[in-house]
Amino acid sequence: MKSNTQRHAEPDVSATGMNWVETLMKMDTTSRNSNLGLIETVRDYCDANGLVTTLTYDASGKKANLFATVPDANGETDGGVVLSGHTDVVPVDGQQWDTDPFSPVVKDGKLYGRGACDMKGFIGVALGLVPTMRGAALKSPLHFALSYDEEIGCAGAPVMLADLKKRGIRLDGCIVGEPSSMRVVVAHKGINAYRCCVNGHAAHSSLTPKGVNAIEYAARLICHIQTLAERFRAKGPFDDAFDVPFTTAQTGTIRGGIAVNTVPANCEFEFEFRNLPGVNAQAIYDEIRHYAQNELVPQMRVTREEADITFETISTAPALDVAEQAAINGLVRALQRDTATRKVAYATEAGLFQTAGIPSIVCGPGNIEQAHKPNEFVELEQLAACERFLQKLIVSVSSDAA
Repeated sequence: MKSNTQRHAEPDVSATGMNWVETLMKMDTTSRNSNLGLIETVRDYCDANGLVTTLTYDASGKKANLFATVPDANGETDGGVVLSGHTDVVPVDGQQWDTDPFSPVVKDGKLYGRGACDMKGFIGVALGLVPTMRGAALKSPLHFALSYDEEIGCAGAPVMLADLKKRGIRLDGCIVGEPSSMRVVVAHKGINAYRCCVNGHAAHSSLTPKGVNAIEYAARLICHIQTLAERFRAKGPFDDAFDVPFTTAQTGTIRGGIAVNTVPANCEFEFEFRNLPGVNAQAIYDEIRHYAQNELVPQMRVTREEADITFETISTAPALDVAEQAAINGLVRALQRDTATRKVAYATEAGLFQTAGIPSIVCGPGNIEQAHKPNEFVELEQLAACERFLQKLIVSVSSDAA
């Protein structure tokens, strides 16, 4: 792998790490596409370096997770810390980029391109250190967990975690390298997204009482969701360590109707809520469904028996709240000399790892404010800081650690 980008003098990341970052960024792994080209390239590299690799596929076989292990000095593969990252990126459709989003460019100390900070920067830097990991006398293994479809609902990681459980793989902790400006993040909200379909009955608008207006019933349900959001904002619970210190809810899209003079038979909308750690996400969803099924549907069926409201889960990812006494928390805080308590509104796969019994923390290069935007970038200093952090991690789990 050879980089064609112009190097920035200082700060810099190793050539191997930078080459890997650029190689990954050149692969268009937008979530709608297969990620197999990337996964198989990384798998082959890991195999060539003596790692133990396993792929787990989605139902179509067109996407895969990679779990790869650097054995310890005795050849053991159980336990140890896993470095986690997702391989998919969000689309660039409709965005105005100054450069080709899949041709990484370095300018003024920043690396531009889709996935630069979210999150191929972290993955590439970590892969660049595989030879260092192999050359160290590790007291415990190090692992890579690279997933598919994080951006469309964390669909891949649960498949990998189920496989690890089936195979009896034990892990001591997980570092998710989502962009946090290399600062330690100990908690994030959960995200829960749903699609609601309101099925009414069409009629000519002059005969309105004979129809069931799907848009109007959808509007009532949307207002109920807004009322819940207002309750969370007014009554909590609250956690002031978050930038938005309460659970939020909102409706993001709505579609319905065919003409102004026709009572609409169908309306579909999508909504989400982001719950604080400790707030029961299922209870919120149940409350919304209860209002639909017990208040609105009976009213709709007075006119048409077949009228209904149905729900479909788009995506869910549990909240993260790592215990201060967790070993992974103490390790990462010590390596970064970072004792601040940071909690964020965005969700990551860390909550999934924690739910699977693997204490997890978030720490990665780049600023989340650059993610998903045109001209996405990561500062080279952030990549260099990530490399220094991972080098210290390798030393800390080696028998020759000071």
